[in-house]
Amino acid sequence: MPSGRPVKHSLTLRGHRTSVSLEEAFWHAFRRIAQERGMAINALAAEIDAARDPEVGLASSLRVFVLEVLQAD
Repeated sequence: MPSGRPVKHSLTLRGHRTSVSLEEAFWHAFRRIAQERGMAINALAAEIDAARDPEVGLASSLRVFVLEVLQAD
């Protein structure tokens, strides 16, 4: 069973490197969603980043995105 501790990964968003900490379960789901959409995780993360409220952190936006996709299934 995956740990509930966040795991930090580097992403490149529009040419800039950033680190994002998500629990391993969210990383697995995020990678699967990107693969199903035929996208690299950096490209999907960049789309989410561009659409998010600037007052909401990227990690939170990624978690909500994953949750919404999984709930829609």
